[in-house]
Amino acid sequence: MEAVAFLCLAAAALGWGFLWVWDSWERVKGQEPAGVPGDGSRTLLVIAHPDDEAMFFAPTVLGLARLRHRLYLLCFSAGNYYNQGEIRKKELLQSCDVLGIPPSSIMIIDDRDFPDDPAVQWDTERVASTLLQHIEENSINLVVTFDAGGVSGHSNHVALYAAVRTLHSEGKLPKGCSALMLQSVSVLRKYLSLLDMPFSLLQPPDVLFVLTSKEVAQAKKAMSCHRSQLLWFRRLYVLFSRYLRINSLHFL
Repeated sequence: MEAVAFLCLAAAALGWGFLWVWDSWERVKGQEPAGVPGDGSRTLLVIAHPDDEAMFFAPTVLGLARLRHRLYLLCFSAGNYYNQGEIRKKELLQSCDVLGIPPSSIMIIDDRDFPDDPAVQWDTERVASTLLQHIEENSINLVVTFDAGGVSGHSNHVALYAAVRTLHSEGKLPKGCSALMLQSVSVLRKYLSLLDMPFSLLQPPDVLFVLTSKEVAQAKKAMSCHRSQLLWFRRLYVLFSRYLRINSLHFL
């Protein structure tokens, strides 16, 4: 009897938790985030490697598209760690097409100063200078990139945060240009999918983007464009990662 009672309580708790998450998801996904520039804003997504845009930032890209932002993408490497740079450039363009970023708004840097290599520390000043030039040339209002944890801890991701932080702290960002950082979470939370919603709501970020089921399918389709990267563990990532469903971001 005690075992049956315990199972009933556990089932009730799980059911309540599921309904709470579902209700929270339905409420949050339709809200417009406060503090984010409105219709017509020019947003620059800054990534380190082809596939970052889908693997980590798809909810942000699709959420900003809902707000009618004009989206630009700056990728600081061709992803040539395994000598697949040319393949990965094409995959990035295909993924961006799914996400709604036009080829004319995409810049891929293929420079020995910014190798795809977690063992190499990119020079912060060089990254910042290149980034600032791109911001000014395209009259960018909002910059989106990684936070200090880089989501996966990759040194190339962290280098982008360091560059944006430097531009911000030195007052070099153009007037009216703000910066949003994608929040890194623990490994456990990273693979909770939508079950991470309670944690996201208990510690509310500055901006929260939650995808609809249709948009989740779109994000997965974008990720599937990176065929050269879809090893078995990344297929598990596609199934369970919160980053293909939820993005929590903080202003710098």
